[in-house]
Amino acid sequence: MKPLKIAVIGAGNRGREIYGGYALQHPHEVQVHAAAEPDLKRLKLISKEHCIPEERQFSDWRHFADQPHLCDAVLICTGDRDHADAAKECIERGYHVLLEKPISADPKTCREIIEKAESAGVILTVAHVLRHTPFFSKIKQLLDQGAVGRLTAIQHNENIGYSHFAHSYVRGNWRRSDTSSPLILAKSCHDLDLLHWFADSPCRSVSSAGSLTHFRKESAPDNAPDFCLEGCPHLQTCPYAADRIYLPSRHAWPATVISADQSLEACLQALKKGPYGRCVYRCDNTVVDHQASIFTFENGATASFVLSAFTHDISRTMKLMGTHGEIRAHFEKQEIELLDFTDCSRQLLYPAGGHTRGIHGGGDAGLMRSFLEAVRTRNHAKIFPAREALPSHQMAFAAESSRISGRTVRMDEFPW
Repeated sequence: MKPLKIAVIGAGNRGREIYGGYALQHPHEVQVHAAAEPDLKRLKLISKEHCIPEERQFSDWRHFADQPHLCDAVLICTGDRDHADAAKECIERGYHVLLEKPISADPKTCREIIEKAESAGVILTVAHVLRHTPFFSKIKQLLDQGAVGRLTAIQHNENIGYSHFAHSYVRGNWRRSDTSSPLILAKSCHDLDLLHWFADSPCRSVSSAGSLTHFRKESAPDNAPDFCLEGCPHLQTCPYAADRIYLPSRHAWPATVISADQSLEACLQALKKGPYGRCVYRCDNTVVDHQASIFTFENGATASFVLSAFTHDISRTMKLMGTHGEIRAHFEKQEIELLDFTDCSRQLLYPAGGHTRGIHGGGDAGLMRSFLEAVRTRNHAKIFPAREALPSHQMAFAAESSRISGRTVRMDEFPW
């Protein structure tokens, strides 16, 4: 079996470290044959790691797309706002595409891209990695087996974590809705995909509330400068101080994002004047720092979803309530507790293969394996199609509309 050849468009954390890392670990399955990345340091880094010659290194993904067909498939890991154009172009060129979430920040464009892929007959999947974890697959299996009877309600908390939020959504690439996408879409569309998957029913309506409460200029302590390392008098007491977040583990995420060079000198320089060294109260961020949403499904089930910056741990916790039992789940602990109302029994389950390295509990590797198998066999059934990702995006768009308008939004009213 010859390894598939792929191109990575966007050599950041997802493209270079996650998917590129998978290729390095499984060279018999896949090889990174080409790369496109505007940051030349990152482009050279991924090229060195995968021995990509200069003629297959591109500073602009459009230059890659202009070439004759170079590989079997493309992984699109650019910023959110570039997903749509890159996906359209690659689909038109006949490439199979693994597209990072979200599909697009525009509802109608999401559908257009999916329809374009279906018309072209290429494989298009969205990186809803949580579906590919043993953990959430086990929960889905329990629900389908009737382990809790009829599912009536879901409580799902996405605990973003104070340092993660400061990194990605205050200082980082996803801090503004107008240059990226709303928080509930950028961060949580694959959580909404879980809700839709578990409810096994179309969403009927959404009510949502939330705001940017804390990370604002008026919250800044006295005499706080624009950059943490400009002599801020609060470095020892501020939980969001840049040196506290990035320097202790500078060879791991999120420090690997701030500089391609991981030396102490390079990281300090990046924090002194770069975006990740800014005071969290003096950034140009606009996305909410907490939001709560209630989704009602056509079959009568409901789901409450809360995302928050203000948590110590980065974790996902769930409770699924049925007519005959209850499931309590903690993703990071890989614990699923099944409670049966009939005999009052309790079972603590640890999904086989669940203790997998990585922030997504094996989902990243599972997604790659499924995508590569689908491309290799040209079998669309090997991976869940992009059309199945559409409801989660629609739920996110409707939730943001509800948050802004202050009213319940019916899905059949939304201009898809």
